[in-house]
Amino acid sequence: MSPDVDLTVLKPGNHALRDRLLALDCRLFEFAAERDWPGAEPVLPRLSRSANHGVLWFAAAAAVAASRTPRARRAAARGLASLSLASLTINTLGKRSVRRPRPVLDPVPLVRQLKRQPITTSFPSGHAASAAAFATGVALESPAWGAVVAPVAFSVAMSRVYTGVHFPSDVLAGAALGGAAAFAVRGMVPTRAQVVPPARPRAEAPALPDGEGLVVVANSASGTADRVRALRDALPLAEVVECAPGDVRDELEKAAGRAVALGVCGGDGTVNTAAEVALRHGLPLAVLPGGTLNHFAYDLGVEDERALSRAVRRGEAVRVDVGRFSGGDTQGVFLNTCSLGVYPELVRERDRWSGRIGGWPAGVLAAVRVLRADRHPLHAEVGGRTRPLWLLFAGNGTYHRMGLAPGRRRDLADGLLDVRVVHGGRRPALRLLAAAAAGPLTRSPAHAAVQVGRLRLADVEPGTLLAYDGEVTEVSGDVTLEKLPEALVVYRPLTGNPET
Repeated sequence: MSPDVDLTVLKPGNHALRDRLLALDCRLFEFAAERDWPGAEPVLPRLSRSANHGVLWFAAAAAVAASRTPRARRAAARGLASLSLASLTINTLGKRSVRRPRPVLDPVPLVRQLKRQPITTSFPSGHAASAAAFATGVALESPAWGAVVAPVAFSVAMSRVYTGVHFPSDVLAGAALGGAAAFAVRGMVPTRAQVVPPARPRAEAPALPDGEGLVVVANSASGTADRVRALRDALPLAEVVECAPGDVRDELEKAAGRAVALGVCGGDGTVNTAAEVALRHGLPLAVLPGGTLNHFAYDLGVEDERALSRAVRRGEAVRVDVGRFSGGDTQGVFLNTCSLGVYPELVRERDRWSGRIGGWPAGVLAAVRVLRADRHPLHAEVGGRTRPLWLLFAGNGTYHRMGLAPGRRRDLADGLLDVRVVHGGRRPALRLLAAAAAGPLTRSPAHAAVQVGRLRLADVEPGTLLAYDGEVTEVSGDVTLEKLPEALVVYRPLTGNPET
């Protein structure tokens, strides 16, 4: 390897302030080299080497994510994203912008020095930038995990001065750039704490200090065993019923007959069934996320068993809207989204192939087959005119986009359906991508968006597929989508979530 810049190039002319700062930097470096750092000799050189190429931080991210809590997984991902941006910035701009040679190693005891000395320029410190970026990124998502990672990051940064490969100012500049990278990532992909659900009037729900009177039905196919076990520990008097997917509805109906509050653990489809049962029986609903996406629970502010158990013990709850659809002899409710057109077709095709070739390959194959089909999956009368449509999406509540993050709902009781329509025409893939890129724009050549309380589609062809909260059914004739304002009482901690 060779240096990434020519270190033999002479520095430009004298600058009094710069020269004084450089002289101070050198004195600080020599001062650090002369000091005895108790306990540092067996630790810091090894720690410095372990951070080469980000190996230490990838291992730390794996350890954080292994805790299996949603916030920890997001913290690990945000830390790695911040590290990647910091490394890209340092290696493409930072190292090539300031031609500063490495410190002379004469004052540094031989036992501290690295066996393999770096050959790139000294300013700024890439190790310090990566450490600060990872720790800051983790802390922005989970302050508790950030407190765990911060001492390690600080030690890595200090190890660069201890081993003699950087001046103190290199480390400070690198740490500042790393922190800035983490905040830049947050600007592009906001944390969940930045989108706090608005305060809603507190709903009447029974406080169940040990969970007595709460009956929780858990879908065993969702891999919920660990979460159910943790909920049992938090609410020892709660009754938990684990069952197969085909038995979920029956078990929920039985539970509703003896429960003070109805609980559910599973994916969005399971939660949808529980909501419908809770509505009919007039029971408050406790939702423990147990699926892959868990849109409703996360938008509600319930991420794990600790948040849910705290709300149940204190009787903290809010009212949320429920969406309702009807068409022909079919009707149902939805908590997240309802759609007609391409998406239900994709779901049906994916389900046909997933058992044979797996989920991801089946999804790709379904997209190719549906988007290449020479027909529009939906024809409906909208505004007095029959139109071909590629997609009609209705969200239960307004979806807001922040940065590059997918849309999220800030308010689950705003009384609105967030309706997005992708017009029919040629090249459906391009139209769908254009609609996704347009986001909340009201009008575009590819799509239209509007927020309403009720929507009616006339003359929908028999056999048209409708997807709701991950489930698929058929509708026909006049299809109505409407809101049931604040119809469902749901447990939710009202004073924020505990850190994980």
